[in-house]
Amino acid sequence: MIVRPRPNWLRMLFVWRGSIIMRILPQLLVVTAISIAVVTFHGELLHWKVTLTTVPFSLVGVALAIFLGFRNSASYDRYWEARKLWGKLLVDSRGFTRQLITTGVKDPLPLARAVAGFVHATRHHLRRTDAQADMTRLLPTALCARLEGRRTPAMQILAWLAEQVAERHRLGQIDSVQAMALDHSLGGLNDAFGGCERIAFTPLPFTYSVILHRTVYLYCLMLPFGLLDAIGFMTPLMVAFVAYTFFAIEALSDEIEDPFGLEPNDLPIHALSNGIEASVLELLGETDLPPVIEPIDHVLR
Repeated sequence: MIVRPRPNWLRMLFVWRGSIIMRILPQLLVVTAISIAVVTFHGELLHWKVTLTTVPFSLVGVALAIFLGFRNSASYDRYWEARKLWGKLLVDSRGFTRQLITTGVKDPLPLARAVAGFVHATRHHLRRTDAQADMTRLLPTALCARLEGRRTPAMQILAWLAEQVAERHRLGQIDSVQAMALDHSLGGLNDAFGGCERIAFTPLPFTYSVILHRTVYLYCLMLPFGLLDAIGFMTPLMVAFVAYTFFAIEALSDEIEDPFGLEPNDLPIHALSNGIEASVLELLGETDLPPVIEPIDHVLR
């Protein structure tokens, strides 16, 4: 996630780090170079004058803008829903820990650490990374052994937590109402995990990306032929401006479609995981908390 103070209006025009420009710069340079060539050769291709006007580009441009807007809205909906789900992970993790304290459960620290382990396991599952280091650091040895070879360690941790709640209810440490409240918080964690899986493993239909990508590039490559007779030597500048807008919206939509990735504009779920762990352990009076992850070059991971 890009984290930086909002600059004033003038500096905003020249912000480089935190924009999408580095990702689209090669294709932007290619389109601009083609526009310059079109102006240089007066729109002739192999001694044949390409006769285009601005009319078809006006019609296609409106439809393309609507299509880009739809694609961008669909991607942002996934991004914002993912952020809400991680907010739910925070709320239910704190709620479960608070209930452990208020119900007087004996030795609540292993359960609270297991909740933090569940959050980290969720992060690793979504990013398809190795969770072993975090699991060894937070979970009991027996539970770590139980996770070996499992496809979804997070669900094994959740099952273990449910078993611990049932065991304490059986021993009379908590009554039925308290056990139900704890199980309700675990259910909330399960719902958030399932929602994150739905977003991470169900991309937008590939056809949308193909149609939009082809249309954007063909539009921008043909645009200089349509503008040449109308604006002359200003054609490369206007083509570069239009291409920047279309390429940037398409690239940003593609980037935030998977909000759990490692792109600069994705969610900082590593920092969020550390924050949840610190919040949970601090409720129990622990002082050995994970470090706060700071942005590096305005990017928070």
